Amino acid sequence: MKVHAVEGFFESLITLERNQAWYNRLWRALTREFWLFLKSIWIFRQELWSHPSLKDDLVLKMIRRSLIVTEEVLRGGIEAPETLDLKLAKMQRAIQILDNILEYRYTDMAEAELGPLYLEGLDFAPVEGDSRVFGLVDTRSPEEKAHNSKVYARLDEIEATEWKELMEIFQGQDYSKFNKEIDWSKQYDGSGLKSWW
Repeated sequence: MKVHAVEGFFESLITLERNQAWYNRLWRALTREFWLFLKSIWIFRQELWSHPSLKDDLVLKMIRRSLIVTEEVLRGGIEAPETLDLKLAKMQRAIQILDNILEYRYTDMAEAELGPLYLEGLDFAPVEGDSRVFGLVDTRSPEEKAHNSKVYARLDEIEATEWKELMEIFQGQDYSKFNKEIDWSKQYDGSGLKSWW
């Protein structure tokens, strides 16, 4: 087998080497990458402003904002509506779940189903033997305590269900289990971070 270089091959190697030179990397950083960095700061300005240090919900807020930006980009794209609408519906559901998590709406959801929590009936009373020390006394009835326990259990159940749904949306479907004889677009449900970008 005979190997030979095409005309212009060595010139392209020189161009590649020149592109990796420090002055070209600096030029790209100043003319393109710096402005992309500023654009990213502008996009995430609310999240960054409200979190001067890394807090536990910062990651969820950044994911939420990224999904909003991705949704806007997809709406302006050229993807077929059959799959685009499915993706947008899953993204909107993921954003809604993230809003529920960040604003902790689960108490309101559980109370809407089972009735409001009984929060009255907690009083401070002096502790026996020392009138300067007070303790918390629960004066709620057993029925009210049982109702509160049901509401808290339902709250935990709703939260766990939504976290599971969010993870399933992000993970997506296992495409290897798709039926090869049925059209792919009829089996696809729009989930999966991998298919969104």
